[in-house]
Amino acid sequence: MNYYLVEPEVAGGWGKNTVFTRIAGKPTVVHKLHYHFEGWLGDELLESTPCFIVTERLAKEIEQAKLTGITFGDVEITASEQFNELYPNRELPNFLWLKIDGVHHIHDFGMTSDLGLAVSETALQLLKKIGISNASLVKAI
Repeated sequence: MNYYLVEPEVAGGWGKNTVFTRIAGKPTVVHKLHYHFEGWLGDELLESTPCFIVTERLAKEIEQAKLTGITFGDVEITASEQFNELYPNRELPNFLWLKIDGVHHIHDFGMTSDLGLAVSETALQLLKKIGISNASLVKAI
């Protein structure tokens, strides 16, 4: 099976309530995720390295497809003043934290050594169907 590197839309970043641990020489570990929106082009998979969030709709589709290598968690969502000025009538959907615990080339979702998101062809087709038109897709390893 082919695997692909997906670079999702970045619509914001870590909010002030994100709780994490940084240890020199090791990947950052996020314990509580707060995603703060600055803009949003509408993709249902978003990134703020090394974290990913998905709409509740996409999470349900992933679960129904029984894709592997992920679990879901809670994420706090806020929007900046800039976001509210750009999109005065836009209501953000419910999002979930997409926690990657799979190994690429084994599971449908996995992380590469440089914190990239590797997905199986099956996962990629589902992501494209639901909506990741602003992501960069690169055929991976």
